[in-house]
Amino acid sequence: MFQALAFVALCASAVSAGKRGLAWPWYNGQLDPGVLNNGQGQVVAIYDWETYAPPSTNGNGGLGFIGMQGCWDCASSPVGELAARQRAQGWATVFSLNEPDLNGISAASAADWYKQHINPLAIKKAFPAITSSTNSGMGLDWLQNFLNSCGGGCYGDYINLHWYGNDFSGFQSHVTNAHNRFPNYKVVISEFALANPSGGQTAQVNFFKQAFAWLDSQSWVELYFPFVATSPALLQANDGGAVSNVGTGSCLYTNSGGPSAVGNLMY
Repeated sequence: MFQALAFVALCASAVSAGKRGLAWPWYNGQLDPGVLNNGQGQVVAIYDWETYAPPSTNGNGGLGFIGMQGCWDCASSPVGELAARQRAQGWATVFSLNEPDLNGISAASAADWYKQHINPLAIKKAFPAITSSTNSGMGLDWLQNFLNSCGGGCYGDYINLHWYGNDFSGFQSHVTNAHNRFPNYKVVISEFALANPSGGQTAQVNFFKQAFAWLDSQSWVELYFPFVATSPALLQANDGGAVSNVGTGSCLYTNSGGPSAVGNLMY
């Protein structure tokens, strides 16, 4: 009996240890997130940059949905409905503003907004998702200014990073630097991939193999979401900017809806 209970506990621990998630675009209605959830607990979460449920053929695909109030206030995710949507859908975690450092939102105004709309949610919280820009006042500098403006009054559990770059060493260095700079918070990486590498999908596969193994070994990394959980055809039809900046080689799905070479790494 003891051995059986120990085995069950070990299995439960393995399932709870999963860190991988799906970044799920609004145009994904024909895809099934369950394709990348094999029940082994590696893929555990899904978000869609919005506070509405993921558009798909299979709901959340058995994954924990994370609502994201990625905009200040918009028709798709009205900030006035944030709390009601969280209650109705039962999120355990909320993400907040999407790349405010790139979108001209000041750290001070974001801090006031965060206190008003994100603080009251009695769930896990991620600070605004910042770019990996090293320009003055952007990226980690913006986050530092945000926390300074909060004056200790913004309640959060995670810093939220985006990264696009040229190689694994650059990714590892950026994420490690973020952790060292903000050691009191765990890390979520809600978008990351190589920036349109000449090697296409092969280069992305090699990068993600290294990145996944390293991220899984870091106790301070909570979740990570490779960009992006869609197919090449859907990305090309709906997000020309992503195609130009990232390419289609990092898509987790094939055009027929199965796992791509990158998607197969998620298991």
